[in-house]
Amino acid sequence: MSDFLKLVGENIRLLRKKRGLTQEELAERIDLQQAYIGGVERGERNISMLTLQKIAVGLEVSPDKVLNFGNINLPEIPQREVFLSIITSLIHQKNVDELQFILKFLHNFSEFVENNSIK
Repeated sequence: MSDFLKLVGENIRLLRKKRGLTQEELAERIDLQQAYIGGVERGERNISMLTLQKIAVGLEVSPDKVLNFGNINLPEIPQREVFLSIITSLIHQKNVDELQFILKFLHNFSEFVENNSIK
């Protein structure tokens, strides 16, 4: 289970509880199963962007609120691991050409940082 999925799920849980909704009530609002919502909140489900939008609508928030982790305190997940997980999830669906471009970009960026002492 991905640390990123855990963060998204925890944030959804916090937003849902803040609105006084049960998992079942949220599920009814957006035409999903309560068990699915539970899996999302536990970080066991890798939701699509469309499902993320659906959940945001059900919570009456913008999708970026679902991905705002400022209010979550999960000290057991190191910040570096969170960043790596987010990056991995962003590039996971890219095709080979896009991945080659991303790799070349990261290589060039890494060299730039090294040569310019940016830290």
